[in-house]
Amino acid sequence: MLREKLQDELNRQVNAELYSAYLYLSMAAYFESANLSGFAHWMRAQHEEEHSHALKLFDYVTERGGRVHLQAIKQPPVEFTSPVGVMEQTLAHERAVTGMIHAIYELAAKEQDYPTQVMLQWFIDEQVEEEKTAADILGHLKLIGNDGAGLLMLDARLGERKAKG
Repeated sequence: MLREKLQDELNRQVNAELYSAYLYLSMAAYFESANLSGFAHWMRAQHEEEHSHALKLFDYVTERGGRVHLQAIKQPPVEFTSPVGVMEQTLAHERAVTGMIHAIYELAAKEQDYPTQVMLQWFIDEQVEEEKTAADILGHLKLIGNDGAGLLMLDARLGERKAKG
């Protein structure tokens, strides 16, 4: 059985993962409006991945005899300045999520909740990948600069992303 404090933190993380999904869907809408369908495809795949992360936590809480309390999801931004700006926000957001996961892990260690620590290790590993991918795309965008052809080449590459799972 989960202790109440840990259950509360996992519930907050379910909300944070659902917000992440919502944020990436909003970013996909921006890219669609900018005629960058590859970037939009990549963000839609991110949306699906973040939604699956929320469900993974949801299932874990219930498997441990806890109760999921869904909370309102705040509205994500709807206006973005540029592809670079979007990817800067994406990287910053992933770093913030990493901090949240680490804080829950620290609480699980303090509570000596070993199953939660094991489950969270998957999220820790996932966040390493998430941050690296966002940083790589941002780095490519910065190298491209104002080169429209380069942007379209990256857009095509991002459109080839396969869904996880």
